[in-house]
Amino acid sequence: MNLGYRLAYRFGFTPWESAGRSVFGDQLKHLLDAAPPPGDSGTAKAVDLGCGTGDHAFELAARGWSVTAVDSVPLAIEQARAKLPAAGADVTFVLGDVTNLPAYVDSGYTLALDIGCFHGLGDEQRTAYGSGLTEVTVPGARLLMFAFSPGFRGPLPRGASRADIERSLGGWTVVGDEPMNVSSAPGVLASAKPRFFRLVRE
Repeated sequence: MNLGYRLAYRFGFTPWESAGRSVFGDQLKHLLDAAPPPGDSGTAKAVDLGCGTGDHAFELAARGWSVTAVDSVPLAIEQARAKLPAAGADVTFVLGDVTNLPAYVDSGYTLALDIGCFHGLGDEQRTAYGSGLTEVTVPGARLLMFAFSPGFRGPLPRGASRADIERSLGGWTVVGDEPMNVSSAPGVLASAKPRFFRLVRE
């Protein structure tokens, strides 16, 4: 998938970026509002996995989180960093691999955000993702994940079921599972039956 994403950013074909703002932006904001940062100083650390050009990372920062945002596509990180001066946000953008998180980020995160990253990974990558995420988060940390339902879609992400997520994230419990509101979604996105999952680290 990485090569496909690199080419997509190179040619400016990134419909997932606009969908996050215009299609399910309100639903995502509602879910983020339900997970405010802890009040204790220095503990409000969030990690954005597969951050793209950073819109969701900035959304977290606006809510009081200190954010580390990770993506493996150099151009996406470059474009995200270019937004920083105008945003004035507490966000650090890292060019890195979400399947080897401890090599790229520090630890102590209490929130993780994944908007369409996990559902494009292979089985071994998902296991590594889960292990690394557990290593860099604290007990009680929360994960908010957006994923397509499973299905063959050619070059598009294959999706992930609740069982897939639970299998790859041992030590995490699904506490929320709800469909995305697809009333304003384009056909391809609606047919993928996307869902928002909320998990808590035990």
